[in-house]
Amino acid sequence: MELDSFNKEIWDYIESYSSPEDPLLEELNRFTHLRVIHPRMLSGKVQGKFLEFISRMIRPERILEIGSYTGYSAICLAKGLQSDGKLITIEISDEIAGIAKKYILKAGMEEKIELICGDALSIIPDLNEEFDLIFIDAEKEQYCRYFELVFPKVKKGGYIIADNTLWDGKVVFEKEFKDSASIALREFNKMIINHPGLENIIIPLRDGLTLIRKLSDLK
Repeated sequence: MELDSFNKEIWDYIESYSSPEDPLLEELNRFTHLRVIHPRMLSGKVQGKFLEFISRMIRPERILEIGSYTGYSAICLAKGLQSDGKLITIEISDEIAGIAKKYILKAGMEEKIELICGDALSIIPDLNEEFDLIFIDAEKEQYCRYFELVFPKVKKGGYIIADNTLWDGKVVFEKEFKDSASIALREFNKMIINHPGLENIIIPLRDGLTLIRKLSDLK
């Protein structure tokens, strides 16, 4: 579903009246749109600033990101880390990971951000960390599995953010959209709302962001 002209005008207004990207993120945004496949996967100015704000409010010691893409969201999230904090980001594509590493270095965040290249489903079980904040933005068909793997590693009172949970509105129209991603995201949304140890809200920012807070010590 494409944005109609009315929504496009609203989005342009939101971008115009939101704080600008810093020069490095603007460069990364432009590079991604010119040189990388599927540039829509980039968080971009407004969502990136939102992630930065969330991180600055939480002041996390440890962040996990599933799906680095070209590194834009990792750089935004890392801005809110405590002085001794660390962000681990996982990217399955060697080529894309190379771009992310380049811009993490340019941002001067190589000591804050650890990029691991590989399959998150294999990597997450071996992470001996507890996280204050987790950002899920990778294979949509695996969202439920990602959640099952990371939930025990989230501190009580910690947060998970899941991207693309509205999926261009396709999650609403079950009869019309039966592709694997739409089905998987519907299942994820149902799992979250029915989970006894969580509270959550879906924010209609871009393609939908679900903010989730862990309420208990349930593993």
